[in-house]
Amino acid sequence: MPAPPTPDILALRGRVVTFRDNPFTTDPVAALHHEEDGLLIIRDGRIAQMGTYADTLRHLPADTQVTHYPDCVISAGFVDTHVHYPQLPMIAAYGEQLLEWLERYTFPTESRFRDPAYARDIARRFLAGLLRCGTTTAAVFCTVHPQSVEAFFSESERLNTLMIAGKVLMDRNAPPDLRDTAQRGYDESLALMTRWHGRGRQMYAVTPRFAPTSSEEQLELAGALLARDQTVFMQTHLAENLDEVAWVRSLFPARRSYLDVYAHAGLVRPRAIMGHAIHVDEPDLMTCHDSGCALAHCPTSNLFLGSGSFRLFDALDPRRPVRVGLGTDIGAGTSLSQLQSLNEAYKVAQGTGHRLHPVQAFWLATAGGAQALHLDHRIGTIAPGMEADLCILDPEATPLQALRAQSCDSISDLLFSLMMLGDDRSIRATYVAGRRVHERA
Repeated sequence: MPAPPTPDILALRGRVVTFRDNPFTTDPVAALHHEEDGLLIIRDGRIAQMGTYADTLRHLPADTQVTHYPDCVISAGFVDTHVHYPQLPMIAAYGEQLLEWLERYTFPTESRFRDPAYARDIARRFLAGLLRCGTTTAAVFCTVHPQSVEAFFSESERLNTLMIAGKVLMDRNAPPDLRDTAQRGYDESLALMTRWHGRGRQMYAVTPRFAPTSSEEQLELAGALLARDQTVFMQTHLAENLDEVAWVRSLFPARRSYLDVYAHAGLVRPRAIMGHAIHVDEPDLMTCHDSGCALAHCPTSNLFLGSGSFRLFDALDPRRPVRVGLGTDIGAGTSLSQLQSLNEAYKVAQGTGHRLHPVQAFWLATAGGAQALHLDHRIGTIAPGMEADLCILDPEATPLQALRAQSCDSISDLLFSLMMLGDDRSIRATYVAGRRVHERA
């Protein structure tokens, strides 16, 4: 079912925040563009005008209704660079680290996605959950079953959300009912890629789960899929857990590092997204910088599984910056809310000797995530010509937030209160291509 029509023209008024520059390479306050009383004019799903209310109102037809969000913050929609929609039912599963957690919880849950009706139900719940949290674009793992991909893209197409997703490839070291073969994985992925990549706002990602569950032949065929179309994405996991890293070393003894396993197969490239990357070294980071691939920082998941701390400021070192986005990594992650991800990212940074400025944090969740996915020409900032994927943030959504907001003396301080105290309740509304798809009850 196609998405409902987008209004021809829409006007939104409120505090507007977006970015002039990368706050990791310049003064964060200078990198932020803030209109205390701003007006957005949206035509046919794109930003047409953005500026102060007083100056921009003249561009609006006289009979156009303005939707006013007083005391709220209008932001670009959040970008989630690493998440598993089939794991939503098993979020908050107790007591394991990565490899045991996969065996005990993840694989049994994913086996249910052989049922198309179940896949459709979870896809609907998942996408509704993202929008409730202000997330408008995500890089999403499905399962090994093609019907899980069909269910996800069908629901995303109905909502007109800009999503990246793909069938998981696993031909070894997994339960028999979750394994494909190298050739079948290639054939099913190619069929899905042909059907969905570039269809409306849907984009395909070749998706080997991680090196231990794919043979060298499967990884090479994944590289062959990517070679067919340079606009296709690739997503996988990298160096999340020390036991996992040791396992990869035993399975691929000829490769210099875990990342080199993927590089040898042709998977390290622009539009490649590596989840976690906690236990990587400087040559790996240099390879990521040179290739244009991205790393997904997943703080709630890494803390939950005890995997370690991602070295965000090392990855973003201006001498050889790596593209980095923020990921919820449901279901090891503990919330679909990127505000909650930023809460934990701040604490991880503190624990590694760094201060994550609130402007840097919101950049990671919006413009930085879009840049990581090579989509910053379409989403992630609010400017004329950009697609109108937006979230409306309410800094007074709870009594505690309202109390804290009274003492905020700057927009940076207000953003910090949102990232430390906020969650899905802090999202007043979410817009996709200029159409409101969520409004808080």
